[in-house]
Amino acid sequence: MSWLNRVRQSIASITKRETPDNLWHKCAGCGQMIFVKEYEENQSVCPKCNHHGRIGPDARFNDLFDSGVYTLLPIPQVTEDPLKFRDSKRYTDRIKAARTATGETDALINAKGTIEGYKAVVGIQDFAFMGGSMGLGVGAAFVAGVEAAIAERSPYIIFTAAGGARMQEGILSLMQMPKTTVAIAKLREAGLPYIVVLTDPTTGGVTASYAMLGDVQIAEPGALIGFAGQRVIESTIREKLPEGFQRAEYLLDHGMIDMVVHRHDLRARLAQLIGYLAPAKAA
Repeated sequence: MSWLNRVRQSIASITKRETPDNLWHKCAGCGQMIFVKEYEENQSVCPKCNHHGRIGPDARFNDLFDSGVYTLLPIPQVTEDPLKFRDSKRYTDRIKAARTATGETDALINAKGTIEGYKAVVGIQDFAFMGGSMGLGVGAAFVAGVEAAIAERSPYIIFTAAGGARMQEGILSLMQMPKTTVAIAKLREAGLPYIVVLTDPTTGGVTASYAMLGDVQIAEPGALIGFAGQRVIESTIREKLPEGFQRAEYLLDHGMIDMVVHRHDLRARLAQLIGYLAPAKAA
């Protein structure tokens, strides 16, 4: 073997020990590269530009509940693929792929625990699961979360993140809008608070139903919140929309939500609200 081939082989062996792909995170806000460990320790908030990244149920629950201790609620069983839907792929294949990628059964997960000593039932929508889309599973999980809150005599807190209704379930997905609205009415009849935390993005039929019916409406900084997309609205009304339209800060300025709260302050703010609205602490 020539010396040149030996050099080439040694170089090849070095390239196999390249930096792992998951060591760095590129911020979607400023484009800066951040150590993943630093990013996750900062609750997936960019330390340079304060951009709030999207996070899943596990991280949310760990950050929110006291000592990261919580109990997951059972996942309601619903009919899968009720319309036998197929586009470029079968709907059942899309569900399997989403479950493999996220480890979740559907886009809404409920858990119960305490937040600074106050009992709470919390629902988290995961945008990573088919865009957080609302179908039979999400509707059933939302109702189950409300029923658990009534049984626990605690508030129900929902973290929304969705592209809207799930198109593969057609009219059945749209029927979840009145279904969840009735569940909220039952929660109010029980005298219990319903708190909504709007995260990026919250759009479509979710915005048109349970996402905008909270007793208190909170949003994370910079979250996209709306019904139709900006380009659709502009082409419909034939006007240019204002800068920052459909962002959390714009909605706050125009009275659509009650407050914009940084992720680092969210746990304390929720505890404060629960203390005002449902002051009994867990035994």
